[in-house]
Amino acid sequence: MTQHLAAPSTGTSDDAPGHRTGWWQDAVIYQVYPRSFADGNGDGMGDLAGVTARLPYLRDLGVDAVWLSPFYASPQADAGYDVADYRAIDPMFGTLLDADALIREAHGLGLRIIVDLVPNHSSDQHEWFKRALAEGPGSALRERYHFRPGKGADGELPPNDWESIFGGPAWTRTTDPDGTPGEWYLHLFAPEQPDFNWEHPAVADEFRSILRFWLDMGVDGFRVDVAHGLVKAEGLPDLGSHDQLKLLGNDVMPFFDQDGVHEIYRSWRTILDEYPGDRILVAEAWTPTVERTANYVRPDEMHQAFNFQYLSTAWDAAELRAVIDSSLDAMRPVGAPTTWVLSNHDVTRHTTRFGNPPGLGTQIRTPGDRELGLRRARAATLLMLALPGSAYVYQGEELGLPDVTDLPDEARQDPSFFRAEGQDGFRDGCRVPIPWTREGSSYGFGDGGSWLPQPGSWGTLSVEAQSGTEGSTLELYRAAIAARREHPGLGAGTDVEWLDAPEGVLALGRPGFACTVNTTGAPVRITVPGTLLLASAPVTVEGTTFELPADTTVWWTV
Repeated sequence: MTQHLAAPSTGTSDDAPGHRTGWWQDAVIYQVYPRSFADGNGDGMGDLAGVTARLPYLRDLGVDAVWLSPFYASPQADAGYDVADYRAIDPMFGTLLDADALIREAHGLGLRIIVDLVPNHSSDQHEWFKRALAEGPGSALRERYHFRPGKGADGELPPNDWESIFGGPAWTRTTDPDGTPGEWYLHLFAPEQPDFNWEHPAVADEFRSILRFWLDMGVDGFRVDVAHGLVKAEGLPDLGSHDQLKLLGNDVMPFFDQDGVHEIYRSWRTILDEYPGDRILVAEAWTPTVERTANYVRPDEMHQAFNFQYLSTAWDAAELRAVIDSSLDAMRPVGAPTTWVLSNHDVTRHTTRFGNPPGLGTQIRTPGDRELGLRRARAATLLMLALPGSAYVYQGEELGLPDVTDLPDEARQDPSFFRAEGQDGFRDGCRVPIPWTREGSSYGFGDGGSWLPQPGSWGTLSVEAQSGTEGSTLELYRAAIAARREHPGLGAGTDVEWLDAPEGVLALGRPGFACTVNTTGAPVRITVPGTLLLASAPVTVEGTTFELPADTTVWWTV
């Protein structure tokens, strides 16, 4: 059957290879977690047809691009981050024709499409890995992964002491075709996710081909999963004494942030620069410092990198100012935009994080003070959208959705929940399908219920309930994104001017614009810096000073 592919995105007027200005410099990018966004066929699972049907909502929200979490063919051992075929759509999400229709519809609405790419590991059901197991030791395909003999008299011990991010050893022993215990293979995540060996040229060739396949389909970019993990230290040395909590990349590790990854991304950049329309690469790179993160977005590598240091910062004026400064300072020398993000599919939603005491990390098990959390979340959103660079919005945060912290154990599907160590395994709480309508078995998600149970109170948080409702979180997002698009002092640039402010208050200036943020639990009287533009909570401005309410952000034109 002949497929009619979506036309490439038209991009901006400046498509010169390697050029550092483009739509992505100050874009607002919306993350869609497909299984939880909208269900088009009524089977209880979100899909590509459901996303396509809801694209007008995203256009009206005002975002520039949509980033889709994985929808590739997969056994779903880790919610699609275990890919069996990088050129096929998993039947639970639809077909390649559905993907083509989504890309075409998005472009017709003025939206760009970014897709997830998972190059660190494949599924254990990938054809390469299945053949490597079937052919046994000596198979050439084993060289495309990390197969090693075990230690000990009979090879009964793992080749080294590395641990999985999900807990337990990062090695699993195979069984040879004759039924005897065999070699071990490396998996930094689940055993169903064997790591590729990026020293092998066939791996690099395959992913260059995968890039071209999706670029030819018309996608506008790739979010690169575990971008810091592809290259391992030579010889796979033991880690020794370490803190398990630092495995995500917050410390120097022999399997993360190795210098060799940058050669890979330079080769990818040359491919993207061959295509019109400012196609982009976005790094999910957990590194020890923002300076190390900046290495991924040098002029001949990627375009953006997620700012996880900002995401994990507490609701505290001094800490926020410090991470904003360090982030801008790190990106400025390489000419890349700083990115800002508060929530994603791997962490507790910021509405819940900010309603709990600081210091609990990014995976929290208690609902906390929901009213306080929502108030702070709204204020944090206006601060984020006031900063220079690109902002990421995770589906449902524009509705003020909290994490679902009381999911029954039998409903959970996060693989890390079923392991004794490693991550807390509470990522399901931020992945519950979002509500579209006030009523219905799944609040408009689909006709067949939802794959994770939704709280009974979510009808009041739905798109239907909040649309056109003055003061709702959804209308706040719509107004803020529209103002950001229209005001020249928002988004663009690389600097902020810090203005004098009382302790616990941030006051920053941008061209023709000011933003004041009260992170304290009490109102603070400050000087009125200009004309009120937008506020995260009700404010009254009379005279030359006013009371900035607790946990509130106000935008001003000056």
